[in-house]
Amino acid sequence: MTHNVIAEDAGVRLDVFLAKMLPELTRSAVQLLLENGQVTLSGVPVKKNRKTVPGEVYTVEVPEVREIELAPQNIPLDVVYEDGDVIVVNKPRGMVVHPAPGHDDGTLVNALLYHCAGSLSGINGEKRPGIVHRIDKDTSGLLIVAKNDASHNFLAERIKTHEVARVYEAVVCGRLGQDSGTVNAPVGRCPDDRLRMAVTEKNSRPAVTHWEVIARYNGYTHVRCRLETGRTHQIRVHMAHIGHPVLGDLVYGRKKPEKGLSGQCLHARELLFQHPRTGEEIHLVTELPEYFREVLGKLGEPMA
Repeated sequence: MTHNVIAEDAGVRLDVFLAKMLPELTRSAVQLLLENGQVTLSGVPVKKNRKTVPGEVYTVEVPEVREIELAPQNIPLDVVYEDGDVIVVNKPRGMVVHPAPGHDDGTLVNALLYHCAGSLSGINGEKRPGIVHRIDKDTSGLLIVAKNDASHNFLAERIKTHEVARVYEAVVCGRLGQDSGTVNAPVGRCPDDRLRMAVTEKNSRPAVTHWEVIARYNGYTHVRCRLETGRTHQIRVHMAHIGHPVLGDLVYGRKKPEKGLSGQCLHARELLFQHPRTGEEIHLVTELPEYFREVLGKLGEPMA
């Protein structure tokens, strides 16, 4: 569907204005359309924080929504922590977090609906109940899920203010010369391919990734990455940006599978957050999954 919306008032944030003018869309849905470049002015994508000017005509392209029946499914979960407010799961590689085109079921959300008997926050809508943040299908590791709206709001705000520590481990291509570093580069939709993300100044958001070397191998490096921000595909995009794409990442890295991988060698290993009800500091660490250990074994002995 395409909407042409004419601005009448001046100085209103565009996402606020469009959410008011298109009541069938939530503000978060409008923001997603803006991030995806689906709101344009004279054919040029615009940012959500743009201020309206009277007489401007914005074109809003809204993808057709296909209803998905979201059913609880008895899918095994690796639960690392759980109480009445939150649940933290160790997501396996290959599992999609929430239903999307091409992945109607078998997702983490389907499994959570069964495990939690429907007791999940509703802030992200019926298709993403409880989901506070997400990780890619082929990335494994720790994910926080909120069981009620109060917990969801608390955790979402802490993630926004960088108070939730999320630490990943990855194997990247090439030998990093420095022992540590920081990539501070904005990430947004790739101007030439809307299915990919990229380091770009256009319609992007600030993104910061801190990395350090764990071990060096012949042609590869085992690294630890700490997210300061949490943009889509951030670690994958940032490591490719500095010339060291994640091993097995066919989207941002080398175009042929290596070391028997069918996806990127990236694991969300560590999580540190404040409990939304008790204020207690929760620190969780997982073991590296089998696929990751197998890759390290194929790389041989670490180099000095």
